Amino acid sequence: MVSLYLRPSSLGGTLTVPPSKSHTLRAILFATLAKGQSVIHNYLHSPDTDAMIKACRQLGAHITAFDERLEIKGDLRPPEDVIDAGNSGQVLRFVGAILALFPGYGVVTGDHSIRHSRPVLPLLEGLTQLGAFAVSLRGDGHAPIIIKGPLKGGSALVNGEDSQPISGLLIASAFGLGKTELFVENPGEKAWIRLTLDWFDRLGIAYQNDHFERYLIYGGSVIQGFEFTVPSDLSSASYSIGAAIITNSELTLRGIDLSDIQGDKEVIFLLQRMGANIAIDSEKKTITVLKGHKLKGASIDVNEFIDALPLLAVIGCFAEGKTTLVGGKIARKKESDRISCIVSELKKMGAHIDEQEDGLTVERSDLKGALLQSHADHRMAMSLAVASLGAKGASMIEGSECVAKSYRGFFEQLKDLGAQIE
Repeated sequence: MVSLYLRPSSLGGTLTVPPSKSHTLRAILFATLAKGQSVIHNYLHSPDTDAMIKACRQLGAHITAFDERLEIKGDLRPPEDVIDAGNSGQVLRFVGAILALFPGYGVVTGDHSIRHSRPVLPLLEGLTQLGAFAVSLRGDGHAPIIIKGPLKGGSALVNGEDSQPISGLLIASAFGLGKTELFVENPGEKAWIRLTLDWFDRLGIAYQNDHFERYLIYGGSVIQGFEFTVPSDLSSASYSIGAAIITNSELTLRGIDLSDIQGDKEVIFLLQRMGANIAIDSEKKTITVLKGHKLKGASIDVNEFIDALPLLAVIGCFAEGKTTLVGGKIARKKESDRISCIVSELKKMGAHIDEQEDGLTVERSDLKGALLQSHADHRMAMSLAVASLGAKGASMIEGSECVAKSYRGFFEQLKDLGAQIE
């Protein structure tokens, strides 16, 4: 376990944020399903990417990894061994769904978080209704899961609070045998569904979407190899932006394409509405955080950018008045229970913060340094780093290495920008 000491700091300079994790993983999976060769440029180097590459190789893809690109020759065959999703919910749900395209049994497992904290029951229920065999090995709605096709199509009704089972069902149904009508109760995290459907549009996969509550997928899709350059991860960008805001620093982020479908771009506009002094140059694809913020608390439905919940809790500590986050219940089922964990960690720092079932409330607080835990969650670790840079006194974050999941080199980049980190 790696522990880092962080002290209050001022930042300055220019940085480039890493490529999008969600685009990277979808690109690899769709390239596996495609006919011919695909080339994916500027992909994210991360443990989740490694898990998806290994899983897709087990599914038959020929993948050659270079430092700046992946070359993938699509092919599809049943895996000969158990697929290990590592810590990736996308590999668990997306690849688990793809296993329903094969007539034999397939198994997906993962690390402790995947096996105990990341629910997969909506995926299993959906696959079962569409003609596949799909069970949780221990009968608890978690991995390991056993899947056997074929996926015959038809009609299914599933819970949509978690977007990944829905995306998995949509992707598998697009390549299944027949037409599928998918009904979704409590549709949530719609931004991530939009990202999946954006890939459908890019690859020419036909579908109908009725307010994210009903989908018609025609099945039998055939897609061709493609070339794709992964854009910057707008989720990752928000941490550097947040750090610059609360330390009243000037910082420029390059390569930020706000025309991309990623839902977390809305966090940037939200911070502007809260009073952050942020300049956007769409033509140059830059975002500059300027000095002089007048942050005010707000009432925020975080479901459209659910991964930003811990960071927004931190920002709330530096905003005048009260900030209320709602619509975040599914955040309890991520790499950690992000509602409970961010509340407990910020309380250690002196935050006036209270937990609700689907979110939290936080008031303007003078944070002080503390001994903090990452809870093996990359978004927790980065959010606590932001809080530490704006606190009084030094903080220590234990388990900081988990940031490699989405932002390898995050702390090194902060040091280069002036952060005091040891």
